Amino acid sequence: MRVLAAGDNFVGPDLLENAVRSRVNDVEVGKLKLPWPVEPFGPVGGVEEASGTEQQVIEAVEGAEVCVTQMAPFTERVFAAAPSLKLVAVSRGGPVNVDLAAATRAGVSVTYAPGRNAAAAAEYAVGMILAAMRRIPDADAELKRGNWRGDFYAYPEAGIELEGSTVGLVGYGAIGSRVAKVLRTFGAEVLVADPYADQDGLRADGVEPVALEEMLPRCSVVSLHARLTPETKHLLDADRLALLPEGAVLVNTARGGLLDYQPLPGLLRSGELGALALDVYDEEPPPPEWPLHGAPNLITTPHLAGATRQTAHRAAEIVAAEVDRFARGERAAHLANPDVLGSET
Repeated sequence: MRVLAAGDNFVGPDLLENAVRSRVNDVEVGKLKLPWPVEPFGPVGGVEEASGTEQQVIEAVEGAEVCVTQMAPFTERVFAAAPSLKLVAVSRGGPVNVDLAAATRAGVSVTYAPGRNAAAAAEYAVGMILAAMRRIPDADAELKRGNWRGDFYAYPEAGIELEGSTVGLVGYGAIGSRVAKVLRTFGAEVLVADPYADQDGLRADGVEPVALEEMLPRCSVVSLHARLTPETKHLLDADRLALLPEGAVLVNTARGGLLDYQPLPGLLRSGELGALALDVYDEEPPPPEWPLHGAPNLITTPHLAGATRQTAHRAAEIVAAEVDRFARGERAAHLANPDVLGSET
């Protein structure tokens, strides 16, 4: 069986190859290295969040039955040029770099890796919450500039604690549920807005399920953990942002499109929003003329929430397990296009 390991600078080709070889015998592995994250991902040939070019993949995947990848673009054109291909195993939480309809028409199964970065992203979100609430980046930057900001201890400038605070989570999947567990350990009251979560299960976890419009006015901190879909795009728009109490902290480590960025500079400068911590953006990277540049009480990082070495290894192991199932003739554990089973001849 020929496998293409189309890795990048995070989940590398060698890491993918070693994971596959540890599970599958008699395998020939070809390798392709894509430029992400040194170069940002983006739309390629009609798919979202891909790295590299269609032509690179077409040349590398020739004769392969399987491709394991994180970012390679698998488009209508690529599938048309790869008649031997039967499985694309994507080492991400969702196969947004794959045209699923084209894959199904071509009889190619597409799998993904749910939960691969859940621990990393949850830890990062909690870190961003604490950094924003306690002004850690501001204090660090001032001291490095030689300024001992003792006034940060003054009451008007002092931060707030998680203990006793009410924190709202938008989304309660693998990441949001972990964040809730940590926040409760800190002594926070946790509210969750997620209409698709098991409401009784939320209560059993010690969190309170509420509608989004009910949740926002009650929270001193709100953290976003929902998937980006047409339904959730700009879920927090100007009207909903206006429901937050004055001085609230907002954290987004999920997807930039969940948040309407247009009102944010004014909300920060007026103090209506106490602090904003972002790891994701409406445009990545933000352009030089980005309106939030220079806004007060703003923490920004370049889409790093899932960036741990453990995540890379976990991702490789998940896709390697899918290759093993394919080699054994078993059904995939995380099949993104189940209709392909009906199209197989």
